[in-house]
Amino acid sequence: MINLPVLVLNQNYEPLNICRARRAVVLVYQGKAEMLENGTGFIHSAAHTFDVPSVIRLAYMIKRPRPKRRLTRLEVFSRDQYICQYCSREGRQLTLDHVIPRHQGGEHTWENVVSACIPCNRHKAGRTPEQAGMKLIHRPSPPRDKLPFYIPHQLKNQLGWQKYLPQ
Repeated sequence: MINLPVLVLNQNYEPLNICRARRAVVLVYQGKAEMLENGTGFIHSAAHTFDVPSVIRLAYMIKRPRPKRRLTRLEVFSRDQYICQYCSREGRQLTLDHVIPRHQGGEHTWENVVSACIPCNRHKAGRTPEQAGMKLIHRPSPPRDKLPFYIPHQLKNQLGWQKYLPQ
């Protein structure tokens, strides 16, 4: 119960981080945060019983620079919403594909890397989509979402988190 994930929001309701329920209860108890969404269950101490929060908002503003998104497998899959960019198949068995292969001068950049299922990546096989007779569903671009951190795919559907996360 004390290790459940809790979404931490800035004073302006911008998502900041994910912490554990134990840390969230301490922040609420000390008056440094307020509970916005009640999770499931309680944490008991010797003298008190505390609700386990699902979403908390800090009582003060945290100013920090936005980090530049790094080009990693998880970031590409997240940007493409775990969908193959050639056949629209959704799944976890995805690979990275360079639209213009690196041996043909393609670079490892946001504009040249997409997620592809294994059969589509094998069919393309080091060719451009035009050479392989394939078509991209979406033109690759840098991610546009405003979250400065990665939320694991399985946590995005947490109880009460959807209204605080950008769509």
